Amino acid sequence: MPRFAPFMLVVLLLAAGCGADPTAGPPVGPGAAPSRRPIAPGPPRAPRPARPQPEVRPPAVQVPYAASGRYAVVPGTAPARPGPGRPVRYLVEVERGLPFEPGEFAAQVHRILNDGRGWARFQRVDRGPVRVRVALSSPGTTIRQCRPLRTGGELSCWNGRRSIINALRWAVGVPQYEGDLAAYRSYLISHEVGHGLGHGHRSCPGPGRLAPVMTQQSKSLGRCRPNPWPFPDRAPGTREPQTGDRRP
Repeated sequence: MPRFAPFMLVVLLLAAGCGADPTAGPPVGPGAAPSRRPIAPGPPRAPRPARPQPEVRPPAVQVPYAASGRYAVVPGTAPARPGPGRPVRYLVEVERGLPFEPGEFAAQVHRILNDGRGWARFQRVDRGPVRVRVALSSPGTTIRQCRPLRTGGELSCWNGRRSIINALRWAVGVPQYEGDLAAYRSYLISHEVGHGLGHGHRSCPGPGRLAPVMTQQSKSLGRCRPNPWPFPDRAPGTREPQTGDRRP
């Protein structure tokens, strides 16, 4: 055999290995790696329960800090509730640019003022002469209208001609009323119109008692309980007292 025969033999063996059948199974024997059997698919998983979606609530009213600065008288009239005596003439104004429907605001004001627990009987008109103007105002306009009283853009006031109702407070209330926005709005109107009728501020008469409506409840209740009405003991639909005509 030629001297290069062993080398050629190795080449031939390698060539034979490279041409092995690629479809052949895995090697077997003592040194072979264990074969991997295909895993049978298990039973289908049950679908996960859908997570409860959060409750969709309507967005809160976004009150601008400053609106137009100009008032518009809400058109229309509304009679005072029946009763003796001459009714108080008043009108309602809403600053242009606020996100409140003027007629709806005027209707709420009229219900509050003519509640039997309120000050008196009120007749809404849309032209003078009037004793009181109830004006829904942006915080910025409230600051200007209430000077020299410092409202900080949060309080309301009586400026000698108008009951200035801060639209931010009308929209969100105060923590003292624990989310009862309707009651707080009744307080807000009763308190500021009370100034227009000549009533001054009063303090809390004692722990646990109803706060007088002329207490500055938007600031603090002291140790009193919230109260939106001048005469809380009276029935809502009448001027006659339920348990005595006691002024808080």
